[in-house]
Amino acid sequence: MWEMGAAPLAGVKVAEFCQVAAGPFCGMLLADMGADVVKIEPPQGDSMRQWPPLTDGFSENFASLNRNKRSVVLDLKDAGERNRAKQLARASDVVIENNRPGVMERLGLGHDDLLREKPQLVYCSISAFGQTGPRAGEGGFDLTIQALSGIMSVTGENGGMPVKCGVPVSDFCSGLYAAYAVASMVLKARQSGIGGYADISMQAASIAIGALQSSQYFGTGENPKKLGAAHPRNAPYTAYEAADGHFVVAAGNDKLWRGFCEALRRSDLLLDPRFGSTSERARHQLALGELLRDDFRQMTVDEVLEALTKADVPCGRINNYEQALADPQIQHLDLVRSIHLPGGGKTQTFGSPIRIDGLSAPIVRAPPALGEHNDEIFAECEPSR
Repeated sequence: MWEMGAAPLAGVKVAEFCQVAAGPFCGMLLADMGADVVKIEPPQGDSMRQWPPLTDGFSENFASLNRNKRSVVLDLKDAGERNRAKQLARASDVVIENNRPGVMERLGLGHDDLLREKPQLVYCSISAFGQTGPRAGEGGFDLTIQALSGIMSVTGENGGMPVKCGVPVSDFCSGLYAAYAVASMVLKARQSGIGGYADISMQAASIAIGALQSSQYFGTGENPKKLGAAHPRNAPYTAYEAADGHFVVAAGNDKLWRGFCEALRRSDLLLDPRFGSTSERARHQLALGELLRDDFRQMTVDEVLEALTKADVPCGRINNYEQALADPQIQHLDLVRSIHLPGGGKTQTFGSPIRIDGLSAPIVRAPPALGEHNDEIFAECEPSR
């Protein structure tokens, strides 16, 4: 692991006025890259601190998004505490916040005021719909944004009820876009002395990651449909059932298709005109699935994967999270890390997946107790005598 002093964002100070997921995830990504992230929390704390599961009274969910940060408590309803918050913001290189539009302005912590006082500041707001426009004042959660952005329209089985993606993709893709914007703007600020304001819309970010779906609509005028695990333009590229479980295979071109058929001893399928090209296989993938069903049900998942892997056909077991975290590749990369929790508890977390020059980001700070760093941070802000 690299030394934090040599980390890409070492020396960058971040004031985080965020709760729950999208904003804290952005802050953690910056902290993993070496930024000094100070999480400013209300007296009751980030509401995610109450989310189960709890280990020795501390939220594992909160821990997963708030490592490598320091925490201070400020009651922003109090004028004196607001002044301290302004002091922290002015002492920072970056401010990130995920309140509803207008909240930070009413507190005297809006981007206009702070950038006027400190032009080199990078200020980033994450909200459901962005800061302007007909929906700007509306709130939103991951579920509602997945629905409005089209993600739910292509998730699930054809003909089934709408379902959301099991992972809160709208929250986390917004946090990723925000961290990307901040890191880019910090580079500009270091070079030019001019910062700026980033406005991240969860709705827009969620539509953006559906680039293949929106381009399908632009190109055909037709809405993409739910296909379960299948692919609209490739086959076999889906989930199948073996005798003892499920697996996926992604034979997405002609070479892989030949390897797939040979591995399963189904060379007859190579002669079937319905499967003579990638587009034809996609068009007839239901028929292909019927032809393969009995073959797979006579094999175990391990037998199928062994045969396909020998043929260099991408495939994999459909893991639960216990299996995913225990995968030998994940273990090799040392991504499952032990961390201590406030109060003496110990748990595990999943570290940063980014490796730079063969090294991964260290966890140098456990997730903080509420207000754990008040004294040291306020002392740092005191003018030197």
